[in-house]
Amino acid sequence: MSKKVKTGRTVAVIQARLGSSRLPMKSLLCLRDLPVVNWVAHRLSQASRLDGIVAAIPDTRLDQALFEHLRRHNIPCVAGPEDDVLARMLLAAKTCDAGLVVRVCADNPLIWGEAVDRLLAHYESAACDYAYNHIPRNNLWPDGLGAEVVSRDLLEGLEAKAKQPSQREHCLNYIWDNAASFRISTFDPAEPWLRRPDLKLDMDSPEDFRRLSLLPLHPDMDAKAIVRIFRKTLPQSASVL
Repeated sequence: MSKKVKTGRTVAVIQARLGSSRLPMKSLLCLRDLPVVNWVAHRLSQASRLDGIVAAIPDTRLDQALFEHLRRHNIPCVAGPEDDVLARMLLAAKTCDAGLVVRVCADNPLIWGEAVDRLLAHYESAACDYAYNHIPRNNLWPDGLGAEVVSRDLLEGLEAKAKQPSQREHCLNYIWDNAASFRISTFDPAEPWLRRPDLKLDMDSPEDFRRLSLLPLHPDMDAKAIVRIFRKTLPQSASVL
């Protein structure tokens, strides 16, 4: 599949919800007195290549609290099917007239605007359908600094082709399930100090929340400071900043 020509805006879609089984209400849990979803939106706002940010949340009674919170904090929000995340993401993309969709999980409070900018630059220069730097899979990025990007045209194609429940709940799984049919691309950070695939910066579990809550983090912290703090929690780390 060849990459579509970009039309419309470049929009980050934050996939957020309150009904997580591993860490309920995590989008509204506070790190340093600021809800996690606010961390994500604020740190994304520092990416220069984004034209907009929107949260895609489930249209459930539980998530009404998240909807109201986002509205009070002037974070654009679109509500859609709880289990069909692919449909929800596409709804958000259409609502925002997105030509490029940057998928971001709301459990990545330390996402780095510069990492998103680098991802978009890589996507635009590479002949690919899908690019990512949010996980250390075939690259040396820490887990939780980056994102994923696809065109809205490709997302609409996935909407028509993805039939398995796992491909609807995990909205880009169809790409990985059919990797031979897509041009998938990633890249390494340029800086040696940033090449830390051993670092887990996201928040999936109560233990992750406890660990992050005890660290001296703040929403405007750059990646070098973040890596330095996490490096100190790993006694066997050999990297020097």
